[in-house]
Amino acid sequence: MTLSPRMPDLPALEILLAVARTGSLSAAGREAGLTQQAVSARLAALETRTGVRLASRTPRGTRLTEQGAVVAQWADRLLRLAAEVDAGLAALRDDSRSTLRVSASLTVAEHLLPGWLVSLHADAARRGETPIRVVLTATNSDHAVEQVRDGAADLGFIEGPTVPAGLRSRVVGHDDLVVVVPPGHPWTRRRTGVTAAELAGTPLVTRESGSGTRDSLTAALGDLAQVPPALELSTAAAVRAAVLAGAAPAVVSRLAAGDDLRTGRLREIPVAGLYLRRELRAIWSGPRVPPAGAVRTLLGHIG
Repeated sequence: MTLSPRMPDLPALEILLAVARTGSLSAAGREAGLTQQAVSARLAALETRTGVRLASRTPRGTRLTEQGAVVAQWADRLLRLAAEVDAGLAALRDDSRSTLRVSASLTVAEHLLPGWLVSLHADAARRGETPIRVVLTATNSDHAVEQVRDGAADLGFIEGPTVPAGLRSRVVGHDDLVVVVPPGHPWTRRRTGVTAAELAGTPLVTRESGSGTRDSLTAALGDLAQVPPALELSTAAAVRAAVLAGAAPAVVSRLAAGDDLRTGRLREIPVAGLYLRRELRAIWSGPRVPPAGAVRTLLGHIG
């Protein structure tokens, strides 16, 4: 619906209501912070724009005409509704500054975001500010990309080898992938580890399709054809448990396997000539610079 050019704007209607309440151009001016002359000029401009005589000037003041009284009733309802819209928009702005919907890959969600958020909340407490409330969805990288694209998440964190088309991104960290086996596995007795070709030809315990860990391994192996996995699981914890149970080797995040490697529950196997370092990225939709509010606050804290 397109309004006609004769439709007045809200400030003009506020002047009309001020005149209706006070019955005087000078009193309406004091209420609006304007001179009597400015109120008179704005009322005349409103009459010209609408094509309706809205007020009559008398020695005892200014009174609305019958038509002006009707327009004032409409203006009162319109301005009340506009005030509701204004208050609602303010609440939405406040919510967008204080609430952040995050969709993150499991590696980031489980091993990095908790520390980031604890530090962020501590900084907010030191400054006497209300901390950001984060609504987190832990998923794989492909789903995180989909949620940011669909607007279901304000910010995403992924670990895949490529930058998603149509989204903005920033590197927020790095992670190494490591080949892990249980202590009794035959590979632990090798001095030189395994080759990339041998790794590609071994059935592994892997994450599901769409996982950044799985995609990063595929990208690192390049043209080497991979055999089907021994098991395909949906979480890093399940992958580690399967390896500990002796199912097969796996390629996992060093962040996820750190405790197992330090205690000796899992052993790291080197792979000659295979680069398994990857970037961890924040992704968002919109301008190149992260949007103001909770998104920029969190990314600014991460650095």
